[in-house]
Amino acid sequence: MGHRWPFRDMIATGCEDSGVRVYYAATSSDQPLKVFSGHTAKVFHVRWSPLREGILCSGSDDGSVRIWDYTQDACISVLSGHSGPVRGLVWNPEIPYLLVSGSWDYTVRVWDTREGTCLDTVCDHGADVYGLTCHPSRPFTMASCSRDSTVRLWSLAPLITPLQIGILADRPWKEIIGNTDDAILRGSPPVLCGKVSRDIKQEIEKLGGHPRGKKLRWFSECLSPPGGSDNLWNLVAVIKGQDDSLLPQNYCKGVMHLKHLLKFRTFRRKVFSSPQSEAQELTTVKMSKFGGGIGAPTTEERLKEAADIHLRLGQIQRYCELMVELGEWDKALSVAPGVSVKYWRKLTQRRADQLIQDDKDDAIPYCIAVGDVRKLVRFFMARGQLTEALLVAQAACEGNMQTCHVPTPDGASGPEDARREDFTGLLHTASAQLAEWHFQGGRAVRAACCHLAVDDVELAMASLLRGNELELAVCVGTVLGESAAPATHYALELLARKCMMIPMWNLAADLLRMIPDNELQLVKLCAFYPGCEEEMSDLREKCKLPPVGECMQLAETAHADGNVFEAVKYYLLSQEPEKALPVGVDFVKEHISSSDWTLDAIHPVLDLLSYIQTEKLLLPTCTEARNELLILSGYAGALLAARRQYASIVPALYEYTSQLLKRREVSVPLTIERLSEELEAWRACTQPVHPSSEDSPYTPASESQRRVYAALLRRLQAEPLRGMVGPDYVTGSHLPSHSDAHISCLTGLKIQGPVYLLEDGKSAISLNDALMWAKVNPFSPLGTGIRLNPF
Repeated sequence: MGHRWPFRDMIATGCEDSGVRVYYAATSSDQPLKVFSGHTAKVFHVRWSPLREGILCSGSDDGSVRIWDYTQDACISVLSGHSGPVRGLVWNPEIPYLLVSGSWDYTVRVWDTREGTCLDTVCDHGADVYGLTCHPSRPFTMASCSRDSTVRLWSLAPLITPLQIGILADRPWKEIIGNTDDAILRGSPPVLCGKVSRDIKQEIEKLGGHPRGKKLRWFSECLSPPGGSDNLWNLVAVIKGQDDSLLPQNYCKGVMHLKHLLKFRTFRRKVFSSPQSEAQELTTVKMSKFGGGIGAPTTEERLKEAADIHLRLGQIQRYCELMVELGEWDKALSVAPGVSVKYWRKLTQRRADQLIQDDKDDAIPYCIAVGDVRKLVRFFMARGQLTEALLVAQAACEGNMQTCHVPTPDGASGPEDARREDFTGLLHTASAQLAEWHFQGGRAVRAACCHLAVDDVELAMASLLRGNELELAVCVGTVLGESAAPATHYALELLARKCMMIPMWNLAADLLRMIPDNELQLVKLCAFYPGCEEEMSDLREKCKLPPVGECMQLAETAHADGNVFEAVKYYLLSQEPEKALPVGVDFVKEHISSSDWTLDAIHPVLDLLSYIQTEKLLLPTCTEARNELLILSGYAGALLAARRQYASIVPALYEYTSQLLKRREVSVPLTIERLSEELEAWRACTQPVHPSSEDSPYTPASESQRRVYAALLRRLQAEPLRGMVGPDYVTGSHLPSHSDAHISCLTGLKIQGPVYLLEDGKSAISLNDALMWAKVNPFSPLGTGIRLNPF
């Protein structure tokens, strides 16, 4: 396979004889300008670099990828790692040293060609990988095709996390966009060098001033994979009051804001995601316009004769009832207005109920005819036709449907207000269900769009957070402002934890300083920092925290005054952070020994203690305190997981805590029996009433289990951040895995979707479970005392 040089009229070809030949396309000569030798088998694929003049890569059946410099007439790097022929190659159009290869060994590999190292290996394809390509306007989204008959989309954005966070922290342009010569120097941080990023910079500079919102949006769209981010940003613009004339033409193809439904009504059919849904909408429109004609042809002669007699006698209602009994609904409904309009409506509702019970599409026109919007929305929801349910609710809110009478609630000024309140609530319900359907399918951005369409900023932000779309959440939250502030601050905290893993401590500090009242977050950052004393002093000065020597004095004073939280905080910042352990652990033990303690009383102290430096926590002198901290953190994590309805990890956290109690010598007011009792009560009181399997019949909770669960709920209290209740689902959670199958060490089941490997390099859990675990218990499920950081 050949490839033309983007800078000159040069064509490179891979050959059967293992050579790479370069020809000058402007002549008719069949002689190559240069021949590169080094491969030991057929060369199948060659690619010129789009950013580095004269740099060429080749993939061969010998399993290697070679990087050639045309100007030096030499091979400058050999990338080895594939165990089969290399069939796909693509350079990243923004990062000059980033190369991706696909092979018959089923893997896709990402290379840093400066060092010749493999940055990541993906094994999700179930057969040979052939083609690779990058999205033209989203350079960090790539696609691969395979003989397993699938095309898969990948995001390379995690490989440039420092760059993404630098944009969020509003770092100077020189740290975001650079030149190729500097970018390819070994050890230099990633910078953008391609056309897409330079065009963004040029457009921002044209605007003048400091258009932070535009910068965040354009870079977010550049770095995010397709999947609704354009739609999301359009809705953000609408909420912020942007003029409708500035909305793009494709706005009507996505989820629209409720105030635009009338304006863009003629385009609504494009919202539907399948031909079947489109046909469903067409059927609804036709039947609502022409009345619909449904007839059941079966008759019984005697009843029909009796009905005719009743009709001649003017007994129309009796005639209608006999026609209904015969299944002749059309005839009954055609004369029912002769009795009264009220009777006709009642009869039409009966017909709709019957068809809904039979799960027939023919129920739609009857519901529309009598204006029973709520019944029609419930009908669509029960069938999983959530988009259709949302459409009907939106039409009702606009007043495009003749609706049945709605009782006037308290506070409403009249029937019109009552109708508007009723159908607005219905619209929010339909939107929430559609959002949940998208979310559970691993489409967190689409779910956020559904919530923004009805101005529910809090739930939109929660969807992004639970989908681990942290960078996008910060971008969107920053632009939305005060209404999204709590969720934005939480996203910044999680991103700071991500920076601690990279590690980029100053960048983490920059993120945390974007949060008002950020002292506690900065304390945690500095407490966990493992650097030398000089670097620690610099970081503390940046965070405006007291020096090390002063912190010990502040801790002793707070401890003497009985202020445990302040004592723990300053001990962690002192020369002897391990002194915080007994103070904080004893406080928690004392609390849970009482009968009226709550989770919110102990969790802040445990969370703060978890930021002690790992090397200090693992000291032999801290063994007892460490074991107690791990047990108490595991128990608090189980309770917090129950409060947030992280059902997949609640049993694992209880089991983790029980195992630590069994194996380690500790003195904590917890027993294995108590943990078992609480877990069984939680299971009994949260199990589905209608189980899906006959192997696990429904058993109602006993009276004692209900008492234990009630006490548990009193301790848990409500989740303060709205929308954060429910499991996390990242993009790709429901995609099948192939050659890299892993078994979860938490559940014993095969992991579907992204996998997270624990610190031993062997134990695996799903990324969803890892994210939920880290949010409620920062320590690893292996009980080592190592912090978990999957963000």
